[in-house]
Amino acid sequence: MTLAKLRNIGISAHIDSGKTTLSERILYYTGRIHKIEEVRGGGSGATMDHMELEKERGITITSAATSVEWDGHPINLIDTPGHVDFTVEVERSLRVLDGAVLVLCAVGGVQTQSMTVDRQMKRYRVPRLAFINKMDRTGADPNSVCEQMREKLGCDTILMQLPMGAGEHFKGIIDLVRMKSLEFDGDEGEIVREEEIPAEYHADAVISRAQMLEQLAMYSDELMELLLSEEEVSEDLIHSVLKAAVQGQSATPVYLGTAFRNKGIQPLLDVVVRYLPSPLDREIKASSIADPEEAVELKPDANAPFVGMAFKIVDDPYGQLTFMRVYQGKIEKGQLYYNQRTGRKDRFSRIVRMHADKREEIDSASAGDIVAIMGIDCASGDTYAAEQKHCTLESIFVPEPVIKVSVNPLLRGDGDKLAKALQRFRREDPTFRVSTDEETQEVLMAGMGELHLDIYVERIRREYGVAVEVGPPKVSYREAPTKAVEFNYKHKKQTGGSGQYAHIVGRMEPLAEDAEEKFVFEENIVGGRIPKQYIPSIEKGFRESLVKGPVAQYPVVHVKMIVEDGSYHEVDSSDRAFQIASRYCFRETFRNAKPALLEPIMTVEVECPDQFQGAIVGDITSRRGMITSTDIREGTSRVLAEVPLAETFGYATDLRSMTQGRGIFSMELGCYRKVPMSIQEEIVTERKQEQLVGA
Repeated sequence: MTLAKLRNIGISAHIDSGKTTLSERILYYTGRIHKIEEVRGGGSGATMDHMELEKERGITITSAATSVEWDGHPINLIDTPGHVDFTVEVERSLRVLDGAVLVLCAVGGVQTQSMTVDRQMKRYRVPRLAFINKMDRTGADPNSVCEQMREKLGCDTILMQLPMGAGEHFKGIIDLVRMKSLEFDGDEGEIVREEEIPAEYHADAVISRAQMLEQLAMYSDELMELLLSEEEVSEDLIHSVLKAAVQGQSATPVYLGTAFRNKGIQPLLDVVVRYLPSPLDREIKASSIADPEEAVELKPDANAPFVGMAFKIVDDPYGQLTFMRVYQGKIEKGQLYYNQRTGRKDRFSRIVRMHADKREEIDSASAGDIVAIMGIDCASGDTYAAEQKHCTLESIFVPEPVIKVSVNPLLRGDGDKLAKALQRFRREDPTFRVSTDEETQEVLMAGMGELHLDIYVERIRREYGVAVEVGPPKVSYREAPTKAVEFNYKHKKQTGGSGQYAHIVGRMEPLAEDAEEKFVFEENIVGGRIPKQYIPSIEKGFRESLVKGPVAQYPVVHVKMIVEDGSYHEVDSSDRAFQIASRYCFRETFRNAKPALLEPIMTVEVECPDQFQGAIVGDITSRRGMITSTDIREGTSRVLAEVPLAETFGYATDLRSMTQGRGIFSMELGCYRKVPMSIQEEIVTERKQEQLVGA
């Protein structure tokens, strides 16, 4: 395999934009499968949606990997979910990919999850192409989608194709680089017929090509000079300028098609191999274990010492399956490699290449490959290397869960099976958390949304045969101070023998609501008023106090603790004394800082026929929601709103009944905001009652 020809790409988009349908066509046209199956409907279901739950619900739950080949270029392809509940699947896939295809609906355009995926691509600096799918839908408008991408995603979109016909009359595309029309014949659109541009589209094509060249001229002086002197621009120059702009993440070329009708997929594959980077074109970020500030240079060279990342873990009946991206060097079956986090040696006893849920055994894999290792014990995000204490790769961002439910087995004897299931899911999914409530001793599952936890409950029932009782959803509130308060706290205990003495003076300040840090500690002690060895104990005591706030036992955020003065005792002061003092001081000071409860606010997007818009808006307002925008296009209304998570439980059912089953919605965590005082009092009272029942 020539590394320069290899492409590692992902397909990401908003819910129902057609990612899995597009993946199915890619598998078919590259010869990986010989029959196209659909996401919904009869047959055995789409290849990449291999879980029973995915087939039943017609949604993607886990990202699936496969390998195909197009025009002599090997492509590792990952199809990712669209629901924000499974956002970590997109996150960790994009972390290890070199390029991506952002799929957008020709009618829906840029939707909420499109913006989340865009943020994820930018976070990992992933170059991408855009594919406007569903061009056969009534109301398809690629120019409007490009405009939305410029406004909402802040990217320079360049329309590289024009549609021939629109909606149900969409019959093909015009390639603006080669100035040819492309139509797709055969039962499955497998024959691409290239013709001269029909007369009725010629004038538009000439104008659109001129606009495309003007946009590209911003990235090339040579192209700009040719345009100014009105000379012909060669295809090779267009390709080289566009490739550089895409890989520099400056421009996003836009392509058109309809995956369901088998149109526009082959030209998309052509540009994937032409413009998206190979592993050789990507910089690999790694840092030294000895000094995390020191960068370690890695190269996609098969002869260098091995470095790879375990980016996804799946437990199956045969043991743990660890998906790994090899960044440098090569791995061989049966060899030992070091986990950089634990320092432990693991034997890579079996290496497999994945095709959805099927696997193909291989003896080795080298730089640029995405494979799976059988039987090693590690965590998602671990770095492996041939040498001990070599380096760690840039970690994966994991969002905090926003919703909790209690879960208990209906049969007492199923407790062990439930524990095993929860332990497995926690290892597989970093956004899925399991804890035990200290007061009630209930087992709590926390996740990214109702759907996320629903899927896990269903998997516990099916895969482990455990019938469970699920408690009502609980919101993960936060506590935060709202005003600065000074403190002067002395902890003194004399009970015979050595006593305890610690004295700290300073102030507590609230951090801004949009601050990334939950807690900041600062010490400005001069003249040795408190010896340096006790400062870490003070910080530790404060940090331990963040776990449960005094208002309603929720985690504390947005706090800055500044210690400016204090005193100590030669004999009675100790680490323990200062730790206890800072804990008591925190609780006392926090109560005086006018603490407020913060609640998760969800960004909700609802799409429904326009006659239901009034009912939708009224319902959102009644849920303490705030409408941020409404838009009606082609008889479809789109409502964007911010709604407290506590008011969204059961919304899917309510929306269906309000819109005669024709409304769809998506939501993701927007921010945390103060709870109105009347509701805060209700929550605090409820928490106290829960604790009394638990006691």
